[in-house]
Amino acid sequence: MSTTVSMPRIAWIGLGNMGRAMTTNIVNKSNAFTAPLVLYNRTTARAEALSSSLPPGKTSVAYSIAEAIEQADIVFTIVSNDAAFEETVAKALQAPNGLKGKLLVGSSTIAPETAMKMGQMITEAGGEFLAMPVFGAAVAADAGKLLCVPAGPKSCVDKVRPFLDGVMGRMTIDLSDESYDKALKLKILGNSFLFGMVESLSEAHVVAEKAGLGTDNLHKFIMGFFGGTSYEHYSARMVSGDYHKNKEPAFEASLARKDAGLNMKLAKSVGARMANVETADARLVEVQKHATDTGIKGDFIHMYGIIRAEAGLPFEN
Repeated sequence: MSTTVSMPRIAWIGLGNMGRAMTTNIVNKSNAFTAPLVLYNRTTARAEALSSSLPPGKTSVAYSIAEAIEQADIVFTIVSNDAAFEETVAKALQAPNGLKGKLLVGSSTIAPETAMKMGQMITEAGGEFLAMPVFGAAVAADAGKLLCVPAGPKSCVDKVRPFLDGVMGRMTIDLSDESYDKALKLKILGNSFLFGMVESLSEAHVVAEKAGLGTDNLHKFIMGFFGGTSYEHYSARMVSGDYHKNKEPAFEASLARKDAGLNMKLAKSVGARMANVETADARLVEVQKHATDTGIKGDFIHMYGIIRAEAGLPFEN
């Protein structure tokens, strides 16, 4: 006798660079959901554009959070900050049936205490919550190479597992049955490596250029020693000039400063400091000033341009 396996209905809230890529990988690589996957974004045109770019019949567009919630069993979210995530949860809970019997997966980088508070609100309303921040830039999200960190009840992790390794991600750090805040603490600390890396690369490339070594030679070392890693990726963006040529930021300076603030707040809460992050945050303040003065959109990697200017070089190489 055959057994019919029930597959969940999926909705996705938040279609920035990351959400758009993650959704696309689910649609193109996974057979573990009941189509159409419901797309919602505050700017409706973005959801409509994504839906039209994906195979016909695989997605639909919702015009409110409540509409998206009502059509789904699992709701993935990735929005810009704590306030946006809290607003998303509040609107979800106001849907006709709220989140009762539904699983909300939060992939936004938010404060650990926000994750705990929202998780409690959702579970008290009869729903389930999974904190699942992800590591990786937009290029990694496009390639389905994110590192996913789900924390919460194992039963919830098991529900989303078909959408992780081989679909959205290349690896999962499984925090099943751990508290929600642990996933965010790991995400926040992990981001500190990114700040330190871009700061170090920027300083080294500037000194290599001014000392007559040349950035190409330094980049060859980086490829040989750090090949295939984010070091090589960011170094290539610096050497090629891609860091200032892209019109749309891959990682907006304002979001980077939000993440730096979370790093510094976490460190302070345990009586420690993250000096590298403090240095990078000061650079990002200058990135924002430069963006205001020039009318460009500030990107995290514009730190390189700021460090160049501090050393007497042009912002653009």
